[in-house]
Amino acid sequence: MTAIPAQVAGVQRILAVCPRPNNELLAAANFLRLTEVARIGGAQAIAALAYGTKSIPRVEKIFGPGNKYVTATKQLVSLDCAIDLPAGPTEAIVLAERGKARWIAADLLAQAEHAMDAASFLVTTSSALARAVQREVKWQLSASPFGFANLSTRLVGAILVAKSLEDACKFINRFAPEHLSLPSGETELLKQIRAAGTIFLGPWAAQPLGDYVSGSNHVLPTAGWARRRGGLSAADFVKCISVQTISRKGFLRLADSAETLAEAEGLLAHRNAVRIRR
Repeated sequence: MTAIPAQVAGVQRILAVCPRPNNELLAAANFLRLTEVARIGGAQAIAALAYGTKSIPRVEKIFGPGNKYVTATKQLVSLDCAIDLPAGPTEAIVLAERGKARWIAADLLAQAEHAMDAASFLVTTSSALARAVQREVKWQLSASPFGFANLSTRLVGAILVAKSLEDACKFINRFAPEHLSLPSGETELLKQIRAAGTIFLGPWAAQPLGDYVSGSNHVLPTAGWARRRGGLSAADFVKCISVQTISRKGFLRLADSAETLAEAEGLLAHRNAVRIRR
């Protein structure tokens, strides 16, 4: 999820961390030719990457999602080590006026099982659909515990009935969810959405496909950050450096403007560095 865009961007050294690297993860690391995997996780892994230890080298930038402790630690160390984006506890909203309650409930529970503070919401204009999804959530939870889903649906999750589709979209744009599902598949609805980490369009766009296989990177902004930026991409691994070459002819064209602006700011040494070259 983070190694591939790093490789596309040309990153030479990649260090992966995981507290319990199972055979599947190590096989994936081998497939991607990753040679460094540290058996550490949580806030302590972020600190180790940011400052280095005897066995873990200090890195230039930290990438990847995590729980609220990982996210908080990334923000704390960001003054000393660059980070990608706040990608904390999972958020998911399904916006639907109609649809299969069974499928909608399943999508909500898929994200709710991540952690006890994972937030899953249905936003709808239909009271009938709201009740149907509520029944389905209860039924699916009774059939299987689904990790933390039982806790998070009671502590954080909700079904919200909006007065209109316009009001629903206003709420979503303010919330700026990490995941947004539009099971109706109406592309016109996309024009009203301005803030979401990733959008699943259509009834077959099950959210776990985005987690694993559909191609879009799944390190996504949470806690309202989708109002400011999108998900992780190869561009996050690239640093741009500008190079300015100015000829004598170009200097003479720019000098008057530079001197004028320097004088306006009262920076006479700036003006002198230009004037002395005339």
